[in-house]
Amino acid sequence: MSDRTLRSAAGKAGGRGRVLVARLDDAGDVLLAGPAVRAVAAQAGEVVFLAGPNGRAAAELLPGVDRVVTWRAPWIDHTPPPVTREQVDDLVGRLRGIDEAVILTSFHQSALPLALLLRLAGVGRISAISNDYPGSLLDVRHRWDESVDVPEAERMLAVARAAGFELPPGDDGKLAVQRPLPDIEEITGHLLGVGADADKGTYVVVHPGTSAPARTWPAERHRQAVRELVEDGHRVVVTGTERDLTAYVAGDDAADLGGVTTLAELAAVIEHASVLVAGNTGPAHLAAAVGTPVVSLFAPVVPAARWAPHGVPTVLLGDQQAPCRDSRARTCPVPGHPCLSQVTSEQVVKAVRELTQ
Repeated sequence: MSDRTLRSAAGKAGGRGRVLVARLDDAGDVLLAGPAVRAVAAQAGEVVFLAGPNGRAAAELLPGVDRVVTWRAPWIDHTPPPVTREQVDDLVGRLRGIDEAVILTSFHQSALPLALLLRLAGVGRISAISNDYPGSLLDVRHRWDESVDVPEAERMLAVARAAGFELPPGDDGKLAVQRPLPDIEEITGHLLGVGADADKGTYVVVHPGTSAPARTWPAERHRQAVRELVEDGHRVVVTGTERDLTAYVAGDDAADLGGVTTLAELAAVIEHASVLVAGNTGPAHLAAAVGTPVVSLFAPVVPAARWAPHGVPTVLLGDQQAPCRDSRARTCPVPGHPCLSQVTSEQVVKAVRELTQ
C-alpha cells in the first residue's frame, strides 16, 4: 500500500475536512513545503495542493497530498499571465468545497491575493504569514520576523502549526517523497547496470541546469568536474531537461540522462547516488528528500540559510558575500558572475570526496 493510501485511510476517519495547502512557485519550493503538508495531512480528511505549473510534479510526489490543482498565479509566476475574469472564475470554481486553507509563501510574496480568491470560493478558515494588514482575508495571521534567516521548510511548517496542524509522532520534519519510487532499471541499467535494488552510492549525479542564469555554474566547469570525478574513481550520471547542456557536460566520460526522466524517476536516480552536484535548484531539494548528500553550487542571490538543501550533509560552494548577495536576481547583476565562476572543478571533486569518505 502506498504512503498516500495509508495516510488517506487514517485521515478520512476523523479529519478537519478538505484542507487546501498552497505553494504556487517552483518544484524546489513545493518540496520544501513537504513537512507542512504532512502536518496538515495528519488531521485533514483530504489534502488538496494548489501548485503552479512548475510545481505540479513535485506536489504529486509529496506524502499526504490527495489531489493537486494547478493554477498560474499572476503575482508569482516568472512569466505572469494577464489577470482576467475568466482566469479568476476558473480557480474560484475549482476551489469550491474547500473547508480550510493554509497558504505558504516565500518572504517576498504576499498571501493576500490568493486569500481573497479563496474567500470568493467560500473557504471558511484561511491561515498564512502576513506582515501586511490582512483585514478579513485571514483567520490566522501568522507574524514572522523576515530579518531572521530560517530554513524555508521550517518557516512553512511554522505556518501549519499556527493553523493548528502538528506533525504526527515520529515524523522528523525532514523532506520526503512518496514511496515507492519508480523502477529506474530501464533508464540506468543499460548505462550503469543499476536497477531499483542497487545499493546507494553507485555513482555521482551532476545536474548542471538551473531555473535562473544567476544560479548557474558555467557549463565548461561542469564538464571539467565530470572528467575529474571520473579520474578520481567515480562513475558519473548527468541529469537535466536541457539535452544540449547535459550532452556537453557528460561528454565521453559520463552517462547522459538529459531529458529522459520524470521528476519521480529523477528522485530514484538521485536516491542511488552517493552525492548530487547541483546549484540552488529543485533537484537539490529532491536529493534532500531522498537522503542524498549535496555539493551545493550556491549563488547568494537568496540566502543559503533559507534555501540550502535541508536536513542532509551539504558542502556549500560559492562566495556567499559576493556583491549579488540577497538581490534575488535571476540574471547575474555583476560582470563575470564572480560568486560561482571562481569555484573550481578541483573544489567540487574535493567536496565529493569529503561527502563520500
